[in-house]
Amino acid sequence: MFRILVVDDEKKIREVIRTYAEFEGHKVTEASDGLEAVELCKKNDYDVIVMDIMMPRLDGFSAYREIKKEKDIPVLMLSARGEEYDKLFGFEIGIDDYVVKPFSPKELMARLNVIVRRRNQKQEHHSYDFEGLHIDLDGREVVVDGTAVDVTPKEFDLLVYLVENEGVALSRDRLLSQVWGYDFYGDDRTVDTHVKMLRNSIGDYRSLIVTVRGVGYKFVSEDHR
Repeated sequence: MFRILVVDDEKKIREVIRTYAEFEGHKVTEASDGLEAVELCKKNDYDVIVMDIMMPRLDGFSAYREIKKEKDIPVLMLSARGEEYDKLFGFEIGIDDYVVKPFSPKELMARLNVIVRRRNQKQEHHSYDFEGLHIDLDGREVVVDGTAVDVTPKEFDLLVYLVENEGVALSRDRLLSQVWGYDFYGDDRTVDTHVKMLRNSIGDYRSLIVTVRGVGYKFVSEDHR
């Protein structure tokens, strides 16, 4: 169970998210605009925020900036627009995910679960283990069946980002923006090349990095197959 703050000026949107979240056993608090969200975050703690961008009084981006001054709470942004600028700007200021309306409530909850799990793993663990694949976050080292393998810094960052978003199909554009950064002028081949090298580096565990046709890649362990 985790605590969710749902911020949207559309009551029906809030009700849909509440219904699915409470069905999964989570606790939901609602806010109808950005100012209300800021005040609630000053008084209460939440595990994750679902926030619309276009709202009266204070938009989602501005509200998130204000909340970040007080607390470090992960956020998933909602938008009726699929503009690339909005997505890139959102990720640039630190949001964790972005979903375009209309959306699938089931997919939304899956993304929220990933965000909260990722945050908890960062707070509690300094490594990841998948059978014989060991990823040491502090030492930035990858070990395969007891033997350290040579990976480039960018390959390591790519692997960690895939693992932290386990089960989520990540587009090449998103990987470029999150792993390489917003000032990188690369293309899809950059991601594909690094995935190929990374798969070669982790040998028998290459199948954990799955190609999602028409989208990009995702990391899938045995627990999620």
